[in-house]
Amino acid sequence: MKEQGFTTHLVHHDHNQNLEFGAIHAPIYNSATYGYDDIQDLIDIFQGRQAGQAYARQATPTIDMLQNMICEMEQGKASLCFSSGMAAIVAVFLTLLKGGDHIVASRFLFGNTSSVFGTLKSFGIEVTLVDATDVANVAAACQANTKMVFVETIANPATQVCDLVEIGELCDAKGLLYVVDNTLTSAYLFQPKVVKCHLIVTSLSKYFGGHGNVIGGSVTDTGLFDWSQYPNIFEAYRKGDPAMWGYAQMKKKGLRDMGACLSSEAAGQLALGSETMALRVKQSSSSALALALILENHPKVDRVYYPGLESHPQYTRAKSLFGASGSMISLDLKEGFDCCQFLNELKLVIGATHLGDNRSLALPVAPTIFHEIGLAARQESGISENMIRCSIGIEDTEDLLADFTQALASL
Repeated sequence: MKEQGFTTHLVHHDHNQNLEFGAIHAPIYNSATYGYDDIQDLIDIFQGRQAGQAYARQATPTIDMLQNMICEMEQGKASLCFSSGMAAIVAVFLTLLKGGDHIVASRFLFGNTSSVFGTLKSFGIEVTLVDATDVANVAAACQANTKMVFVETIANPATQVCDLVEIGELCDAKGLLYVVDNTLTSAYLFQPKVVKCHLIVTSLSKYFGGHGNVIGGSVTDTGLFDWSQYPNIFEAYRKGDPAMWGYAQMKKKGLRDMGACLSSEAAGQLALGSETMALRVKQSSSSALALALILENHPKVDRVYYPGLESHPQYTRAKSLFGASGSMISLDLKEGFDCCQFLNELKLVIGATHLGDNRSLALPVAPTIFHEIGLAARQESGISENMIRCSIGIEDTEDLLADFTQALASL
C-alpha cells in the first residue's frame, strides 16, 4: 500500500496503535501519578533507562500519544507538548539559553513573543531583532556568542515571510540552533524540516485544535541538530543518544521544573481536533484568498496583507514554500474610514482575539494585541495604526464575502 495521505494518517493514528478493546481514540488518562509493583521499574523510569510514566507534570499516556502524532506530522525525532504555545516558546529559550548568550530573531513576530524577549534581556540574554525577510540581515547580526535564530513562517499580523531557506543554510553553516514558529502555516501547509530547521514550535490552540476550545503548544526536534556540540547541555543530560539531549533538557527543565504541563483532557481534545485540520485549513485558506482578492481592489481599502496576493513582497517565496497562504488576512482602511465602525458592521465575523478558529474573527491590532509594545515598535514591525487582523474560518465563502462587502458599503 502506498504511503498514506496527511488526513488518512491522522484519523487512523490512534487506532493503529492497537488500543485496548478496539478503541479508535486514545483513552484520556487523568491519573496524576503512576504506581509500580517492582520499585526498580520506577527507579529506571526516573533515571531514563526505561520508558514509562511517573508523574503527569512530564507526561501521561494520552499526552505521549499526541506527541507521537505531532512528531510524525512534522517528520521529527521527538516532540513535547506544553500547556500553551507561549509555554513551548519560553521553554525553548529558558532551557537552552543562559546569561551571556545571544539570539537573532525576526522583528516580525507575535506580540507576546516580542514581550518574552524583554524578559530574556533582564536575564542577561542578548536579543537582536532584524528584518529576517533577507538572510543578509540575519548574518550581519550574528556574534561570537550567538546561539539561536528564531523566526515565524508567516508573521502575525503583517504576514511577512522570512527567508526561511537561506536562514536554514546560514544556521547549518554556523552551527546555530534554528527555531521556526510554524503556527500560522501548520504542519499541513509547511514542514520546516525541509529548510533545515532544528526546533519547530507550534501553538496547538490554532489550526491544530481548530475549535477555539482548548489551549496547547508543542516543540518538535527535527533530529537535524548536533546536540553533542551545543555547550548549554547540562552534564546530567549528556548520556545516551546525543540526538535526544536537547529533548531531554527541554522535558526536564521545561515540564518537570517549570511545570508548563498540558492536561490529558486537553491532549485528547487537541488530538480529536487535528483529524480535520486539512479540511479546515483548505476551506479557510481558499476563502481567505478569495476575500483578499476582493479587498485588494476595494475603493475603501488602502492595503491588504496576504502572502497569496501577487502584490505581496514575498509572494514568490510563499508560493514556493507553502501549500497555501493560510487564513490570516490583515488590511488597512483608507484614511477617513474608522476600523472599529467597520468591525461593528460585520455580522458573521466575531470581534475577538485568536487565530485558526472555525469561526471568522477580527480585531483592531494597534489598540489590542500590539498596544503594549508602543508606536515605534509597531512601526518597525510594519503594523499601521488602523490595521485590522482577520482570521478567516470555515464558513461558506459566499457568506463571508457578502459580510465583508456589506460592512464596507455601510462606511
